[in-house]
Amino acid sequence: MPATPVIKEPQKQLLAACRDDARTRQEVPCGAAGAEPQNKKGKYRKDKPWDHEGIDHWKPVAITKEDAPSGGLLLEESSFATLFPQYREQYLKQVWPDVRKVLAEHELSAELNLVEGSMTVKTTKKTWDPYIIIKARDMIKLLARSVPLPQAQKVLEDEVYCDILKIGGLVRSKERFVKRRQRLVGPNGSTLKAIELLTQCFVLVQGQTVSIMGSVKGIKQVRRIVEDCFRNIHPIYHIKELMIRRELEKDPELQNENWDRFLPHFKNRNVQRKKMKDKKAKKKTKEVFPPQPTPRKEDLQMESGEYFLNEKEKQLRQRVAKREAQQAKSAEKRRERAKEFEPPAPAKAKKRKGQDAGESAQDMAQRLAKKAKDSQPKKQRAKSELLL
Repeated sequence: MPATPVIKEPQKQLLAACRDDARTRQEVPCGAAGAEPQNKKGKYRKDKPWDHEGIDHWKPVAITKEDAPSGGLLLEESSFATLFPQYREQYLKQVWPDVRKVLAEHELSAELNLVEGSMTVKTTKKTWDPYIIIKARDMIKLLARSVPLPQAQKVLEDEVYCDILKIGGLVRSKERFVKRRQRLVGPNGSTLKAIELLTQCFVLVQGQTVSIMGSVKGIKQVRRIVEDCFRNIHPIYHIKELMIRRELEKDPELQNENWDRFLPHFKNRNVQRKKMKDKKAKKKTKEVFPPQPTPRKEDLQMESGEYFLNEKEKQLRQRVAKREAQQAKSAEKRRERAKEFEPPAPAKAKKRKGQDAGESAQDMAQRLAKKAKDSQPKKQRAKSELLL
């Protein structure tokens, strides 16, 4: 007879609980054939009565002064500060009363510190829009980057955003950087104006930054054009593509189609330049034996004796050599400084021609009279001859 398995009391309770759970859920018991794994992704997800397909989640929320609670919306003061260059100081002093007036409409305070060269914006207890401090921070950043106040204050609107793109480190060579920045601006600013019209953005190139204002889509397009310009891709290619896209958007039949067949595809051309030949060509030597190999570092150390020294002796020798070099250099600088205090050498008196050639006094008088006669004008010379 096979031995019957002994089931303990806790195991009996666990099996009974599993059977009851399977009956209540009307599911296949664990371990049975045909059991399907449960989807745990939406285990705790519940239907939200306020959420439906018709809601636009990206629609900006408009906040008015009446929506804020009477006791105030913000519990703590938030502030942002930015530095401005010295050449903007005069303009900012002139427009700062207008800046305060613009920010006072949104219950914000502003400070101009001319000693530190900084601008600061702060929230107050009456501020009702929690995001307006971020917009005010962007406004003072634009003011610091030479954007005029009438244009910079537009960033306080809901649908206007800004981006300050740093272009100083995109190109290593300074000459190349200046050329590509000028390529972005174009002759008389025509390229920049075309970019502004096609992207509906305000673009200002100032020093090593590019300030962009507009919609999110337009800012992304301008950023791509600027970065590609400094990667040696001319902005005219992007302008041509944007013009084609602008025409395609007007056609309702092509809204749900792929536009790649209409857009231009430009290939990178590897233009091979002629290599400059060295003017001084190496003369061929007619030596039978090859030149001796250059000595290794170890060979040079063996010749000088440094190879057989320990680490401390090597460091000591290096310090002594360094000190000697410093002393020689300081002595040379001292001599150069001492040259400034030396009196100038006396000018040598010019020797006369008559004295050098051993000319007599009579010959010298005749030579000077002839020289004075030759230097006279023709008319005066003729009159003097008639008088004689």
